[in-house]
Amino acid sequence: MQLEFLGTGAGQPAKFRNVTSIALKLLDERNAVWLFDVGEGTQHQILRTNIRPRKVEKIFITHLHGDHIFGLPGFLSSRSFQGSDATEPLTIYGPKGIEKFVKTSLAVSESHLTYPLEFVEITKPGAIFEDSTFKVVTDLLDHNVNSYGYRVIEKDHPRELLVKKLQDDHIPAGPLYGQLKAGKTVTLPDGRIVDGINYLGEAKKGRIVTILGDTRKNNNAVSLAQDADVLVHESTYGKGEGRMARNHYHSTSLQAADVAIQAHADKLLLTHISARYAGKLAYELEKQAREVFERAHVVSDFEEIDIPIRK
Repeated sequence: MQLEFLGTGAGQPAKFRNVTSIALKLLDERNAVWLFDVGEGTQHQILRTNIRPRKVEKIFITHLHGDHIFGLPGFLSSRSFQGSDATEPLTIYGPKGIEKFVKTSLAVSESHLTYPLEFVEITKPGAIFEDSTFKVVTDLLDHNVNSYGYRVIEKDHPRELLVKKLQDDHIPAGPLYGQLKAGKTVTLPDGRIVDGINYLGEAKKGRIVTILGDTRKNNNAVSLAQDADVLVHESTYGKGEGRMARNHYHSTSLQAADVAIQAHADKLLLTHISARYAGKLAYELEKQAREVFERAHVVSDFEEIDIPIRK
């Protein structure tokens, strides 16, 4: 599992930061990529990565401001030329209005997709997706339009069978291994009785990734980020700009750090950086946040962050 940042800027494209888009790469987990927001030029950014558009199976839109959605029609259209499976739908999740925006853009431009689109418009907080491997929960944040945060919860990993230990104990391979992996107690051909629990590795907790849209600091952000392995939080403003952040419905780096502390998150990634914080100035935001939360980091375009399974 990896996060790759395709755009980390706020409001409009800048020389070194494109507008918001984040790829959650789940290639090992489900051979898929999920996008969070698709700002203008996202498909151009993807060309500079190893991401294949046909691998994108879900898109989560935090809110309907242009710097988070203007790249969506272009990406969807280009994906038709990337060998996308005509039987596999791409699902778009987002606030009410996202379906109208996409369908209108495609209709007016006479764009015809070679694959089906499905839409899930969010009307209330709670779970919006769940299968055997992942669950996604959303809640409303505090912005001047409906803006949502997403909590991606990986299901716990099953305990692995310790084959080497079985071999060392001269337990023959075969159907018995399946029973032992299920934690059952079995009787061996030589009469020994063995408990499968003794041949299973440690349980591995699933990971939690929280990606928030534009927001003021608020309690829902803390809930969504509770015990997250990674919290992705906007940092449009810096220290001493709290009033300005509130007036414009955004957050400072210190406020983002405070959310991480309250939520007991493991790592904080700061994005949605204003063009006022160009170059080395952006790392002032990181320095400020680290005064409050040590594991804070300002991300850059094309930066990849590994999210390992916690031991």
